[in-house]
Amino acid sequence: MISVGIFSFRGVSSWNSRLQQTPDYIADNRPASPVPILYLINYAMLAPAQIICVAVFTLACAIMFYALFGYPLLLDFLARRAHNPVRKDDKLRTVSFVIAVYNGDKFLERKLKDIFAQNYPRELMEVLVVSDGSTDRTDEIARAFAKDGVKFLRVPHGGKAAALNAGVPLMSGEILVLNDVRQMLDRDCLRNVIACFGDPKVGAVSPQTIIVQGETYEEATTSLYWRYELWIRQRMTRVDSTFGYTGAFAAIRRSLWTPLPPGTLLDDVYEPLVAFFQGYRILLEPSATMYDFPTVLHSEFRRKVRLQAGLYQMLKIMPELLSSRNRMRFHFVSGKYGRIVIPYCMIAVALATIGLPPYWRAAAFWGQVLFYGLAAVDGVVSDNVGLKKLTSPIRTFVVLMAASLAAVQVYFVQPTSLWKDVSYRASIAEQAPSPEPKVPTGV
Repeated sequence: MISVGIFSFRGVSSWNSRLQQTPDYIADNRPASPVPILYLINYAMLAPAQIICVAVFTLACAIMFYALFGYPLLLDFLARRAHNPVRKDDKLRTVSFVIAVYNGDKFLERKLKDIFAQNYPRELMEVLVVSDGSTDRTDEIARAFAKDGVKFLRVPHGGKAAALNAGVPLMSGEILVLNDVRQMLDRDCLRNVIACFGDPKVGAVSPQTIIVQGETYEEATTSLYWRYELWIRQRMTRVDSTFGYTGAFAAIRRSLWTPLPPGTLLDDVYEPLVAFFQGYRILLEPSATMYDFPTVLHSEFRRKVRLQAGLYQMLKIMPELLSSRNRMRFHFVSGKYGRIVIPYCMIAVALATIGLPPYWRAAAFWGQVLFYGLAAVDGVVSDNVGLKKLTSPIRTFVVLMAASLAAVQVYFVQPTSLWKDVSYRASIAEQAPSPEPKVPTGV
């Protein structure tokens, strides 16, 4: 028999007498008098259904704690003790930029000028813009840069994977740089990334992503995911490899490129994993910086749906991720799929609460009511109210967990239908990145 108890206000003697009572005390659910600080759980006195609910509740909470806090702490511990230096060099390699873009006229001109402003020899760079059936001025802007050597290819609208499959075979550089249109680069970003390929074990590299300061709490808390992801990838790089690169700027050896399967949602996971299973390392290079802009929460929801759906898809495309061929299988399961199960654990906690012993049930029920209630009222809480610092992160967490649940639709719809346009403030198209790394304030 396992017992856990905490003294009531009247002392030990009241508990000693209560332990001598029959199991009918719990079965009848009669309230204790006086009320203890926490309910005494005596498993021998619980009904089988209550035992099951306690076990489910405890297991679900343990899994969530491990995924959110336990594994990151363990990863940090392992990273501090790892010794996997990258042998960089100063060799200037030929580089092929491929920019797959759909309706990016607000950003394309700035992107191309940003590439040409890199601290890297222009004669070693070639640039291709692949218009994925754009219906705005994207094609016109791309053709206007023909005098600067920019190549242009228009393909029917079929998604990023199809656009890359069409564009990459036209390029000849030693290093491919797959680039999105919205983000901007630090002037030394390309040079610092290319230096990593001096190590023959390195297959692909991405810069760190800095989200510039948002103007609202919604923008600020939405960027928390990127800050968390950056922290994880930095430590995985120290241990061995990340499991993907940043799709907005991904450098990979041209010899490692393989055509993407039709309908692939996560080209930034599939391509680096192909290299990973050939024994190469996939790195995040902290000395190289890319700037991105905050998005609004409903846009982040759609993006998260696609990302999580892509992880479901990857298990079908690459079942070896769960086999012994994956030298970082423990990290993959803990870091990637550990987060996927969190919303299911939240549901399990809610359902198991119904069958908990009375006082535990009340504490768990009202705790969840408070948690979800704070998320629900966030939309009406003004940014200048102190409560916003609490409600906004909670709402963001709940919305992203809902997106994880929605990701299962990948099994019932065309995967490419999950690609949605990114939503952002209109002023962002004219906003220049900060010369210094900035993170959201107020969170």
